[in-house]
Amino acid sequence: MTHDRTAGLRETRRALAAGEVSSRALVERALARIEATQGTLNAFRIVRTEAALAEADAADRELATGERRPLLGVPVAVKDDMDVAGEPTAFGCAGVFPPVTEDGEAVRRLRAAGAVIVGKTNTCELGQWPFTEGAAFGDTRNPWHTGHTPGGSSGGSAAAVAAGLVPAALGSDGAGSVRIPAAWTGLIGIKPQRGRISTWPRGESFQGITVNGTLARTVADAALLLDAASGNHDRDPHRPPALTVADAVGRDPGRLRIALSLKPPFTAVPARLDPEIRARVVELAGRLAALGHDVEEADPPYGQIGLTFVPRATAGIAEHVREAPDRALLDPRTRDAARLGRLLGGAPLWAARRAEGVLHRRIGGFFARHDVILAPTTAAPPPRIGALYGLRGLATDRAMIAACPYAWPWNVLGWPGVNVPAGFVGDGLPVGAQLLGPAHSEPLLVSLAAQLEAELHWHERWPPEPAPTTRAA
Repeated sequence: MTHDRTAGLRETRRALAAGEVSSRALVERALARIEATQGTLNAFRIVRTEAALAEADAADRELATGERRPLLGVPVAVKDDMDVAGEPTAFGCAGVFPPVTEDGEAVRRLRAAGAVIVGKTNTCELGQWPFTEGAAFGDTRNPWHTGHTPGGSSGGSAAAVAAGLVPAALGSDGAGSVRIPAAWTGLIGIKPQRGRISTWPRGESFQGITVNGTLARTVADAALLLDAASGNHDRDPHRPPALTVADAVGRDPGRLRIALSLKPPFTAVPARLDPEIRARVVELAGRLAALGHDVEEADPPYGQIGLTFVPRATAGIAEHVREAPDRALLDPRTRDAARLGRLLGGAPLWAARRAEGVLHRRIGGFFARHDVILAPTTAAPPPRIGALYGLRGLATDRAMIAACPYAWPWNVLGWPGVNVPAGFVGDGLPVGAQLLGPAHSEPLLVSLAAQLEAELHWHERWPPEPAPTTRAA
């Protein structure tokens, strides 16, 4: 196995099991790459150097006895909204957060699979925005173009995987926060069914709109990490039937009815699809047609779905703000959102939650005629660093909705979606497309994504090596 950045999750697992490389060597390499790029990419909030090396040594002892677990000895990263025992969970916020005493359920399951958690990746404050910049940690940059954001809010995880610092990482997705950075860094990003990966110690995250998901360079690696992290805490309110998603990789999806949906769902702010992104998504639709699928333009009956999103999102922000150690250090936009969340936290929130069943029936009816939706992941390519961070509240919302109007409805519905790379626009900036399905459709979406990957080989393209530096970001 090569010791460069090209080895993915499956290849790393195979090499470890075959004794071709040690977990310690892999973890040392990951830590060295993180240190060398932290001044340029700034992907990590916390690097668990000593703990990760100790965990790697323990994995090597286990491997030597012939023990095999799905990710035994493999280095991975998780987003800084996930609890890792002994580390603070700052979720992009400034202030002194106490170390947590227990792993969150998703991290516990990764460890049970044998993974070594090398660190916690950067995210914007409480995951609110499609960029990863903040007073608490600086700017996380896109490996393809360091003058641009990798997206957000799982921007640190995306930057780390795209640059080859780790073979795969967990992120979370409340309005596209896995799929948007996956699109803008050329990765696979799986937003699974609500409850597929537990968000415990929160039974629901952001009133159920936020789920944990996976980022990787290949469909197989993203599915492998999804299976390793999947499962529920005894007290989880959402417990979907168990699936083994990795089994769908390489499976013929059959001839599918695919709806090409280019129209953004209704928002109060106008959103215009960038013509180059439109062309890339239409090209992808052509590839799907050439593979034998029936593709036609059709838009789901979204209606006024946006009215159900804002109460849930802002009520979730209000919940987190109550727990912040020093609210004065929070971004003014965060405090404003929390204020709105408190206002909407009664009857409007109840009505928004109740509307989900109606939306399931109405949009579910669309899937009587179509199997999968193909839509842009974003309306715009990745913005420049600082372009959105420097805006005030309403201007931030307008810019965010204009750039990213396509992802959030699937968070309201709680259904699966997969970002696939759709190529490049402008000066070599990556963009993506979403494959969206009904409830519990991860295997179908993964089999279709893998079929596309076998044709397009997007995982063979790498961003330039970032200039090494040890300067603090």
